[in-house]
Amino acid sequence: MTGTLPPQAGPADEAQVPAEDRRHVIRRRALTLLIIVLLIGIPAGYLVISANQSRNSGKDKEEKYSARGLTKGWPSKVQRRLYQVPIPRPSNRVAWYETNNWKTSRLYVQFQTTHAGLDRFLKQVGVSRSELTKGDVTIGSRDQQVTGWRFSGPGARPGANWGLVHQQKNPKPTQDIVVNTGNPKYPTVYVVSRLVP
Repeated sequence: MTGTLPPQAGPADEAQVPAEDRRHVIRRRALTLLIIVLLIGIPAGYLVISANQSRNSGKDKEEKYSARGLTKGWPSKVQRRLYQVPIPRPSNRVAWYETNNWKTSRLYVQFQTTHAGLDRFLKQVGVSRSELTKGDVTIGSRDQQVTGWRFSGPGARPGANWGLVHQQKNPKPTQDIVVNTGNPKYPTVYVVSRLVP
């Protein structure tokens, strides 16, 4: 039995697909390109901006924490409570600086007060004036360099310095205190309070 194949469709029998308009092709390609740019370009741009902001933030923090010297004004109540540095009233010429790292956190504070204010401060810290030793500068050279304090040599405040170290067990801070009596009416107090985690 001989089979016959169905006749093959010739070019004339195929459905004619109209040729795509050139303007439509250009519009479709432009839309595709726009979608690709939006899907890739926007996230990439965001990453670049984010990286720059992160880098700038890191530089700002580095500059902040490598700054030398004190900030005029009072440390926050939280800082004063945490480091146990009760600044008495009245006090003026108040300035402070804080450093933190994985090993030790320090709050540096200076203020000028009355003799009654000095006694209140020492009592609240847990020491008395009788524990101060004349000529004993208990704040080390490293801490003096951080703050710019000078207790001897050029640039030092004239007058007698009295010092003590108030040692406490963790988690309480240890305080190095120096009192300068260059102004007989208004002593200046310098404190370095250290917290060890």
